[in-house]
Amino acid sequence: MHIKFPFDSQKPVAGEASVDIDKQVDDVFHFIGKNFFENYPKWAVEVVDFEPLDGKEVFVGAKAKQIRKDNNNEIESVFEITDYQPQSSLIFQGITQPYKHSYFLASDQEKHQSTRLTFRFEFLELEVFMRPFEKLIRCAIEDGAENTVENIKNLILVECN
Repeated sequence: MHIKFPFDSQKPVAGEASVDIDKQVDDVFHFIGKNFFENYPKWAVEVVDFEPLDGKEVFVGAKAKQIRKDNNNEIESVFEITDYQPQSSLIFQGITQPYKHSYFLASDQEKHQSTRLTFRFEFLELEVFMRPFEKLIRCAIEDGAENTVENIKNLILVECN
């Protein structure tokens, strides 16, 4: 017997946040993209252990293992860089867990010293028993996305002088 649910368990649950950073897009991408394996644990404060699996160079296909502390639980996952476009985007996706992190950069044409950073987090799949809590989960994801862009902005302003 096939049960029909009133929702799609394969539909991603996502949250997004953006921030303007008073630095050129080259500087912001250098911090987020080029030095991703060095800097990611600095802005992802919930990461308690992090290990690049293919060296420190960032390229499509590079993998890393992380352990995140989430509600007193440690969650281990391996992810892979799936998109790397200098001065534009960095995307990685979980291999062992269904998630995706996307970082998009845009230079402010009027203010050449400013960059718009947009971060998007997606749960690519949500367990069926979690679907009734989708709105709460989305709110938590959006709060996390806001914290992420603020953490990155603050780190860049301090470290990229």
